[in-house]
Amino acid sequence: FKQKTAYEIRLSLVGSEMCIRDSYMAKSIWFQPLSIDDFKESSINMDKHLGIEVVEIGDDFIIGRMPVIEKTKQPYGILHGGASCVLAESIGSMAAALSMDNTKKYPVGIEINANHISSPTDGYVYAKATPAHIGRSTSVWNIDITNDNGKRVAFSRFTAMHKNHPKT
Repeated sequence: FKQKTAYEIRLSLVGSEMCIRDSYMAKSIWFQPLSIDDFKESSINMDKHLGIEVVEIGDDFIIGRMPVIEKTKQPYGILHGGASCVLAESIGSMAAALSMDNTKKYPVGIEINANHISSPTDGYVYAKATPAHIGRSTSVWNIDITNDNGKRVAFSRFTAMHKNHPKT
């Protein structure tokens, strides 16, 4: 085979059959197949209180949004940094949970940090979580938070520990 400029083709033998695999084919990081419809009623507890909802999911990312409203603002009328951290941890936790077998493990946040870059006063903020590391016992997620115009509001790193369910 000649190598194509736009593609890297790999050959592998599977049993007695030869398979050609395009290296640009996306491989999902999620434990099971998902669609946005799986998140229609997923907002509960703090997420529901702050209006956090999942708006997009791809093979290696998840995006949630949160309104910039009275309950997510600080007294100066701008988005509260703590609300940004809640959004980041909520979307990061969802991403961690979706990347593991939930019959065996569940994620627990063990570290989060955030840098706040701008101060929105209205509209929505969007958090996009992408993996920096997915291991057996931990995962680390980069979370970029932007406003309605795509301007960066904050960026965060979230680490989850993957705990085993207690044996009954």
